[in-house]
Amino acid sequence: MATHITLSTGKKMPIIGLGTWQSKPEEVKNAVLTAIDVGYRLIDTAFAYGNETVIGEALQEAFKAGKVKREDMFITTKLHVQFLHKEDVVPALKKQLAMLKLDYVDLYLIHAPLPLKKVEGSFFPMENGFVVPDTVDHLDTWKGMEECFNAGMTKHIGISNFNSAMIERICQNCTVKPHNLQSECHAYWPQYKLHDLCKKHNISFTAYAPIGSPGRANFSFGGEKREQPKSLMGEESVVKMSKKYNKTPAQILLRWLIQRNICVIPKSVTPQRIKENFDVFDFKLDDTDFKTLSSFPKEKLFASPIWKKHPMYDPTDEEY
Repeated sequence: MATHITLSTGKKMPIIGLGTWQSKPEEVKNAVLTAIDVGYRLIDTAFAYGNETVIGEALQEAFKAGKVKREDMFITTKLHVQFLHKEDVVPALKKQLAMLKLDYVDLYLIHAPLPLKKVEGSFFPMENGFVVPDTVDHLDTWKGMEECFNAGMTKHIGISNFNSAMIERICQNCTVKPHNLQSECHAYWPQYKLHDLCKKHNISFTAYAPIGSPGRANFSFGGEKREQPKSLMGEESVVKMSKKYNKTPAQILLRWLIQRNICVIPKSVTPQRIKENFDVFDFKLDDTDFKTLSSFPKEKLFASPIWKKHPMYDPTDEEY
């Protein structure tokens, strides 16, 4: 079974990686080292996660111990939304490379299409219950991303949380097309429309929250209150499949995405779960079960009202 997806450059990207959103610095080092021991070769992080320095330490420890070589690993990180002006992009990546203790990353993504003002001491500045917006043309940001690519600071460039119209505009006005899109994608929010667009442009697709992000209920964004999350892993049909295939509900949901040739980056800091999430290559969902998982009622789990007054907010991102 395929363990990688092929990027438009011809390079291989692991189809499963370790997500590190919400992974605390004191936990993420052991999580990364455990993941490497298990067999993960893709680690996904971001400036906004506040854990790049510790991830860099874990990688250096693994390199020095001879567990892996740098060229064995695929490291993804993201440009923060406060640094989307063209002149800020290269300096931002230089800073992140220093934190990660790397000469290059394998994939650099624009974290989101909604720029925010720079406010000292705040990654996500808020005012009256909403984010404090900035205005930057996505094409200007993309030129900065192309500079990073051409300088060899990153082997690939891409976008995250961009909708179809935004992606089309970049593809029609760029020198280097995006190599990857990362977006919310799971059985409740399958992203068929967006995935088809990516296939049209030979853009690989990475799913975040692939098992429904059960930890998101503990995340308070700007003080907003979140309802108890709907449990994708608790769906009756998922539980039945879990018993049928002798796999965990998470493994069932990850396998469904992998069979769509979508990269998955489940987050965990628990060694047993990190191991379980990687153990998805020894079975395949049959057509009936695959179709069942494809037919759930559609529900976006990461919609957040604090962005809706942003002048660049586009409601058409509510697509699947």
